[in-house]
Amino acid sequence: MSDERPTDAPSRFEVRATANDHFAWLRTRLAVERTMMAYMRTAISLIGFGFGIFQFVYSLQNEPEFGSARFPNSAWYLGLSLIACGLLSAAFSLMEYRRLVRYLRSGGFAALAGPDKEQRHTPLLAVTGVLILVGLFAFFAVLARMF
Repeated sequence: MSDERPTDAPSRFEVRATANDHFAWLRTRLAVERTMMAYMRTAISLIGFGFGIFQFVYSLQNEPEFGSARFPNSAWYLGLSLIACGLLSAAFSLMEYRRLVRYLRSGGFAALAGPDKEQRHTPLLAVTGVLILVGLFAFFAVLARMF
């Protein structure tokens, strides 16, 4: 039995610059965008819940009618950990997004990406940057509240 393939069979990663392949490339590119947006929704939720839980429990602990809590720093730990998870999610998703976009524009895929040599970025990168800044602000605001 021979391991040789017929000479006319395409290789596994052969890229042909046809309309079908270009539209497949676009679908893949948009799937990367959707995945990044899903990561951003998760990061926003984690940061928002972390900050919200901390603010709610912190305000309840300062009310005299509720008395003292058994574990007074638990809301602080939970809030900081949720905010940190949101920040890590945003940072890692940003790195993965940039890696995937770079891959989709490299090598044989460059012909499918289009004639533009410059990489166009979507507003998603700016939104991610703002989200990371907001998350850092929330993290340090919660951190400063306890000291």
